[in-house]
Amino acid sequence: MMKKPTNNLLAALDVGTNKVVALIGEVQDGENVVIIGVGTHPSRGLKQGMVVNIDVTVQSMQNAIEEAERMAGCKVHSVYTGIAGSHIRSLNSQGIVAIRDSEVTAFDIERVIDAAKAVAIPADQKILHILPQEFIVDHQSGIKEPIGMSGVRLEARVHIVSGSVSATQNIVKCVERCNLKVANIILQPLASSLAVLSEDEKELGVCLIDIGGGTTDIATFNNGAICHSFVIPIAGDQVTNDIAIAFRIPTKQAEAIKINQASVLHSVSEEAVVKAGAVLTVDVRHMREITEGNLCEVVEARYEELFNLIKHELERRGILDNIAAGIVLTGGASKMTGLIDLAERVFQLPVRLGSPCNVTGKAEILNNPIFSTGVGLLLSGYQHQQEGGAEVNFGDGVKNLWEKMRSWFQGNF
Repeated sequence: MMKKPTNNLLAALDVGTNKVVALIGEVQDGENVVIIGVGTHPSRGLKQGMVVNIDVTVQSMQNAIEEAERMAGCKVHSVYTGIAGSHIRSLNSQGIVAIRDSEVTAFDIERVIDAAKAVAIPADQKILHILPQEFIVDHQSGIKEPIGMSGVRLEARVHIVSGSVSATQNIVKCVERCNLKVANIILQPLASSLAVLSEDEKELGVCLIDIGGGTTDIATFNNGAICHSFVIPIAGDQVTNDIAIAFRIPTKQAEAIKINQASVLHSVSEEAVVKAGAVLTVDVRHMREITEGNLCEVVEARYEELFNLIKHELERRGILDNIAAGIVLTGGASKMTGLIDLAERVFQLPVRLGSPCNVTGKAEILNNPIFSTGVGLLLSGYQHQQEGGAEVNFGDGVKNLWEKMRSWFQGNF
């Protein structure tokens, strides 16, 4: 089998609570990302987005990567991977500096972002992203690209995302034990936004809700930039657990019923029995019939609770009225029948299901929100390479410190 040139290849590794997805993309014509390899494998080594069993996680990663490599006919050496979980924290910050030579340069941008990120971060957290929202030159706001503009004062408003040091190190350790390098770590809802949101939606104001297995990740955008992000530890696994407890059936069977038959539609027959017919209870000596009406009641209650928690958080932050484009649902647990109608009823806003776009290739990926984060990681990797980004070495703290000191001396003497 002919090997493809690696300089045009990108690899993404979406490490989720329930599954690991590996995607390999090829950059064609210098701008189009075409998916040429897909690998998936059940994940059992994570809980709510955090690694709890390294060996099991490594095995799941290796299986998914090998499957993608076989399909693509190539070998990957580095991956862009996502991170999520209840340990993720975010805040908005602002920095102000004097423009050195009456014209904004790249060095001024670096200085003002350094000023904006000078905030108190707990010792057990590390900054993952510093995302510029807008620049202000001499009170002129709404500027996206200030380089070359004349002025005396430069301000930057940024969104800072941080995560647990240990959680980040564990993800990196698992990837490295697969004999791969981590090219970059990206916040999962940020990656998903690249795959499912349009630029018009980001300008008008939109809320992305990525419902996974262990956590639900939320990111809101306005004026083309991210303005808030947060995590709620309720997701698909809690729905499965509710079904298992309510009907006293094994978790594996509850998961199968959730995926294949559950819905939140009020129109389901109250007395009709789920297609599985009589299901085995935890006590293997007994069988039980589950009606569609009872199943819908259990599932709807949990999703309604989730949406109300998100709505309350959006109201508390004062941004519910600033998302004119509405809500976009994505992620593996967003495919529930009737979920769009339930979300519209709770939020009183337009809601749509977000599937991956901005790439070509495998049809089963382009039409499936399960792959939104993986596709977003590929697109994020493509942006990273276009910007000349180098691989991130998560053990080079001393080197980074020296680079900052050298830049400071160059700019001041």
